Amino acid sequence: MGTMTATEFAKNIKKTLDRLEFGGEEIIIIRNNHKIARLIPGSHHLTALEAMADLYQTLPPDAAKDWAEESRMHGKLSEEVRDPWDS
Repeated sequence: MGTMTATEFAKNIKKTLDRLEFGGEEIIIIRNNHKIARLIPGSHHLTALEAMADLYQTLPPDAAKDWAEESRMHGKLSEEVRDPWDS
């Protein structure tokens, strides 16, 4: 595991990303003597489920309700299906 300052990261972003991707190295970013980020190498291959796993976080809050209502209206979604956005 390597460490670097935020300034070093900003100046050497390509080299840093190469270290992550090709070297598999974990890197800690430090700013003002505090650890602010940990960069870890990503998986080389993602399944469709992994690639879409956080899609719901990019949608506006009312999107889930509208989607569920429209799907039920057209008979594509059972009333028994739980709304994943309902807390």
